[in-house]
Amino acid sequence: MSGFVGWMDFRRDLGAQEDVLHAMADTMQHRGPDAKGLWLSRHAALGHRRLAVGDAAVGAAGGDAQPLTAEIGGETVAVVHAGEIYNAADLGGGSSEEVLLRSYLRWGDRLAERLDGMGAFAVWDGRSRRLLLGRDRMGLKPLYYFAYPGGILFASEPKGIMANPLFEARLDPAALPIVLQPRLTLPGETPLAGLREVPPGHVVIWSEDGPSPRRYWRLSSEPHRHSFEETTRHVRELLEDAVGRQVPASGPCAAMLSGGVDSTSVAALAVRALAARDGRSLDTFCVRFESDSAHFSPTELRPEVDAPYAADAAEFMGSRHHTVTVGLRDLLDAVPATRRARDLPGWGQFDASMYLLFREMREIGPVAMSGEAADEIFGGYPYFFKPELVNRDGFPWMGDGPRLADYLSPEMRATADPVEDERARLSQLLSEVPRLPGEDPENARMREVLHLGMSGPLAVVLDRKERMSMASGLEVRIPFCDHRLIEYVWNVPWSMKSRGGLKGLLKAAMADVLPPGTLNRRKSAYPHVHNPEYDHALIEEATWIVSDERSPIGRLFDRPRLAEFIRGIAADRLRPDLPGGTSAPHMLIQLVEMRRWIEDYQVSLG
Repeated sequence: MSGFVGWMDFRRDLGAQEDVLHAMADTMQHRGPDAKGLWLSRHAALGHRRLAVGDAAVGAAGGDAQPLTAEIGGETVAVVHAGEIYNAADLGGGSSEEVLLRSYLRWGDRLAERLDGMGAFAVWDGRSRRLLLGRDRMGLKPLYYFAYPGGILFASEPKGIMANPLFEARLDPAALPIVLQPRLTLPGETPLAGLREVPPGHVVIWSEDGPSPRRYWRLSSEPHRHSFEETTRHVRELLEDAVGRQVPASGPCAAMLSGGVDSTSVAALAVRALAARDGRSLDTFCVRFESDSAHFSPTELRPEVDAPYAADAAEFMGSRHHTVTVGLRDLLDAVPATRRARDLPGWGQFDASMYLLFREMREIGPVAMSGEAADEIFGGYPYFFKPELVNRDGFPWMGDGPRLADYLSPEMRATADPVEDERARLSQLLSEVPRLPGEDPENARMREVLHLGMSGPLAVVLDRKERMSMASGLEVRIPFCDHRLIEYVWNVPWSMKSRGGLKGLLKAAMADVLPPGTLNRRKSAYPHVHNPEYDHALIEEATWIVSDERSPIGRLFDRPRLAEFIRGIAADRLRPDLPGGTSAPHMLIQLVEMRRWIEDYQVSLG
């Protein structure tokens, strides 16, 4: 695991820019605290930071092997990689950078199709004076870029690009809807003008003629031929294989464990894989809040506290279990670190509790497992079973409640009308759904709904997991994002996925390794803090944002209308309008985090 930065410029000599490249690479230290490497030439430069995770393949080339170069015909081919290649042995073995270089020299721009894993990479080919940027199929590892006349900057995180004087942080006014509701973000978008992200499953080739993007992976819809029993067996085989390939080859391993079906399934299979390989044990972790005993209130999305279920599941499977208890002060103290981990507007206490959990897990070792993405792939949210939401003309998970973007000023709405913006995003995503000719209307619609959930909402979940873990130097692996598993489950009819209720197919596939309490438990999303002090702090800061002339973002909103909306939250008048029992004060997190982001990064409002 690691992070990298880079720079390509056809109009200046980058060999004289070593100090700038050092500054860019040093921003990645948290992603790679164990080693640093630089490579510079006239028109291309690469920097890399490495995190040693203990896998045999990763360490084969030494701790400071990246950037890795090869001299061919008097010209240099240089590569950097961040992530894990799970099929390294099938591609000749060795470290990830060795596999990447060897694959590029053999298959050229088509190497991404050959890789199985999570990661991002950059290849500079001095022979053709071209740069190749690529990202894994599901976008589990990030890769940002900023293009300017004659050149491009790129990095694993925005801060790597921000460290270069050529980049100026400026808010794109048209991006305000995704700042206020990140689940609407389309692949590749960011709220900063000129800053883009390589979309999942894409490569981008840069030359003197400009960029040439190519999508190398997408889902395809095909008839499903297996019975329910055959399907459950194959799902189990695919998940077992994914977990077996992703648990570390040596050293300790941790796992998130909420006591729900997703995390317990991954943890249970990891326990078995580690024991069968060399007798190692698994350490599992769950987060709880100090205020739960006094203030927890059940909702549709979070009907119960995780900790008791997690402890029971750990005892059932035989893991060493740890409960991380988090207080309000802990959360507030951690939020600034979570903002630095993102470089973009964050999620407040949702980020902070995960960051604190990962910090504890890092004490065990640098690798962990997670059950993320099962809800989006198998259909695990309550809205999947509500016809009025499934069949609505909009994003099913959004509901019809209020949105912060509704309160933008008339001037901002003229630039980024939230209603039209949401419709355009919905239309684009629906146009990209892989259709199955002749499919019955119900399954065709559920295919659309699953596709919508696997777009923006899943990207938000995966992005938070990646940023908060890497901020602690922890690599989190996500077996449910194995592309073979996703390709198979995508074509399982909804009637099979939903047999027995939420994630009925997954429960059937994993029934023999899950405790009864997990199998019978209602869906419970990642927990959030229930604490009136936190809610009050959000309301107080949001009120300042809208009422004080010193507020850096107040002028972007219709102040009187937004102030009335905030008063409604304070008076608890919005509860019936919010989907899944969403906490009304927590709607203000995006507003508060936007203000802090603008200030911390000195973002120009244009």
